[in-house]
Amino acid sequence: MKVYLDNAATTMVDPRVVKAMLPFFSEKFGNPSSLHRFGREAKKALERARAVIAKKINADPSEIIFTSGGTESDNLAIRGIAYANRHLGNHIITSKIEHPAVLRTCNSLMEEGFEVTFLDVDEEGFVDLKALEKSITKKTILVSIMHANNEIGTIQPIEKIGRICKKHRVYFHTDAVQSFTKVPIDVRKMNIDLLSISSHKIHGPKGVGALFVRKGVKIKPEITGGSHESGLRAGTENVPGIVGFAKAVELSSDDDIRKMSKLRDRLISGLLKIKDSKLNGPRGKKRLCNNVNIGFRGVEGESLMMYLDTKGIAVSTGSACANLLEEGGTSHVLQAISKDLEFATGSIRLSLSRFMTEREIDYTIESVRGIVKHLRRISGFE
Repeated sequence: MKVYLDNAATTMVDPRVVKAMLPFFSEKFGNPSSLHRFGREAKKALERARAVIAKKINADPSEIIFTSGGTESDNLAIRGIAYANRHLGNHIITSKIEHPAVLRTCNSLMEEGFEVTFLDVDEEGFVDLKALEKSITKKTILVSIMHANNEIGTIQPIEKIGRICKKHRVYFHTDAVQSFTKVPIDVRKMNIDLLSISSHKIHGPKGVGALFVRKGVKIKPEITGGSHESGLRAGTENVPGIVGFAKAVELSSDDDIRKMSKLRDRLISGLLKIKDSKLNGPRGKKRLCNNVNIGFRGVEGESLMMYLDTKGIAVSTGSACANLLEEGGTSHVLQAISKDLEFATGSIRLSLSRFMTEREIDYTIESVRGIVKHLRRISGFE
């Protein structure tokens, strides 16, 4: 049996998404900036997709800027605000458990003279709102806190954070790459100024994402050239990818969320029956519907991951983007929430999709149980 449980890294493209994209490769292939019929046809599809995505987060279509994915969206949001508003201040606030696209961007800005506060989180990965508000100074221009963590599934109280930022007249950016279509988002109600999303996390194609930029927000483009995307992102738009992204959004549903939540809890319950195991992150509604992250004492997470691979089960030990750069290292997220590094090094992330079945979940539980027992026997833990 093959079981794919690494959907936080990327998802299978839904066949219905592929079908929607195909005409835009060879039939409706025009450049949306061209004025002739072929261009107008592509432009119409582009703007329809923009409207679909905007509606999902209660934004205006003109506030959606298409990018190559979540990483570019994060970079555009953070650098764009920093460079455009440097005359107002040079202080940025974020958390210690952000995606590398945020953390490394902030570290880079520090080398350019910006000041960055990296907030601690509690044992479930939540930011202390009092500490956040206390960190805001007269020089603060941006707060960037992710909506839901890609490793442990923690859903931050974004609406409360947005309220704090509005109170202090500070821009608020949130990386919603993992939460988009899985957690309700209303950029108006939540006082969000900038929001990053990505297609390939929701059964759309890779290489396409978007950044919501609220009207009136001062931001400097990262990629310059033509006047594409309201002048904020030069370059001919990836029309097939954008069409696929919008189709993936249309196909998302509350039924999917309920199904994944049920399977998530079944998986957590089964894995926690294994002796000396620990769930990383919160339970219930405070956790992403498709995220499970569990540590096992006396086991190395990478060994467990590789043994599961031989069983046809794909899991990870953390962020795929971080793994490329920190191979063999302990997740910065788990280090931030855990006082027991033995559990942290023995942790794996299992992320579900709407295509999962109970049979696959049960097969995974039994496989993990057997492999953990085997690894503990080898290490002398048992």
